[in-house]
Amino acid sequence: MSRISQSLFTMRSAVLGSLSVLITLQAASLGGAAPASAEANPAPRLTIQDTPINRELKAATSVAPVVKKVAPSVVNIYSTVTVHERPNQLFNDPLFRRFFGEQFGGQTQPRSHREQSLGSGVIVSPDGYILTANHVVEGAEKVKVALASGEKEFDAKVIGADPATDTAILKVDAKNLPAITIADSDKLEVGDVVLAVGNPFGVGQTVTMGIVSALGRGGFGINNYENFIQTDAAINPGNSGGPLVDAEGRLVGINTWIFSQTGGFQGLGFAVPINMARYVMERLISDGKIARGYLGLWLQPELTLELAKQFNLPNLNGALVTTVDPESPAGKAGFKEGDFVTEFNGKKVKDMRQLRLMVSQTAPGRKVTVRIL
Repeated sequence: MSRISQSLFTMRSAVLGSLSVLITLQAASLGGAAPASAEANPAPRLTIQDTPINRELKAATSVAPVVKKVAPSVVNIYSTVTVHERPNQLFNDPLFRRFFGEQFGGQTQPRSHREQSLGSGVIVSPDGYILTANHVVEGAEKVKVALASGEKEFDAKVIGADPATDTAILKVDAKNLPAITIADSDKLEVGDVVLAVGNPFGVGQTVTMGIVSALGRGGFGINNYENFIQTDAAINPGNSGGPLVDAEGRLVGINTWIFSQTGGFQGLGFAVPINMARYVMERLISDGKIARGYLGLWLQPELTLELAKQFNLPNLNGALVTTVDPESPAGKAGFKEGDFVTEFNGKKVKDMRQLRLMVSQTAPGRKVTVRIL
């Protein structure tokens, strides 16, 4: 964790043999920002269904109805960026040109050319907000969005982006767009059927199907905050930024990267959970920046059985404190080295990475309860 905020109010009390600490987070860390010239943006009109999917087994012979529901909400994104090439220093060496002739003089001035990259996105509100991956539009000078039908194309404005989660939000000047329904990604389970929709390799809109292979994947060093949904639904270059949807056609994730030794799909695809992406999107739209909470704790990266025995811990489910910033919310609340965090705001803490994610998605100014042993 990096230092992000300080506390205005703290309270500590004994609860069932453990300690429950109430902390108010106030200051903010900028994890992403809107363009400097950004104006106030209207709140997106989202359609949300937070009920879990019906997991009763059904003898389905086709997912065509789900595809028909989702496909109109998926867009192609074309971003243009200027690439500057450095001169070849060997060919520009005067001695090289003297002996081999000026025809080998090579490039003496920097050259630049424009490149266009292709990605995908998903319409999340009928008034023109579109979610995609940050790396699809990062550094782009011009962004165009095309509806999957090919009937309309729009110039898009980058409302804001968050490299820390690889999330970006675009806005087009349009109304009555076919917005997707958003689900609660916290209610996903391993084994749930999911579909990935996008434009891989520019071949056109493509749908692939698989299952949720794992949840809460991280530690890859791809993003600062990693909590990926892993799926075996095929994802390839061009799918980035496109939706991962459940069997009812509701948005559960934004496809972002693949683990591959060949450059093509090998069964390991990853998506940013929609709950994380939605938090980022709403902050960027309303505030123009990402404000992330902070406890002021440094945590043991990996908890082993030896450490658990040494600190007399009941199990490995939690986060072990190694250092406390005395001026932080946790420091003012009385945290100390060796404390073992087991719950954050009523939710069980699995490990240090999960705690870090929970804290990062808590807005400064909110009171939170942290339970420790």
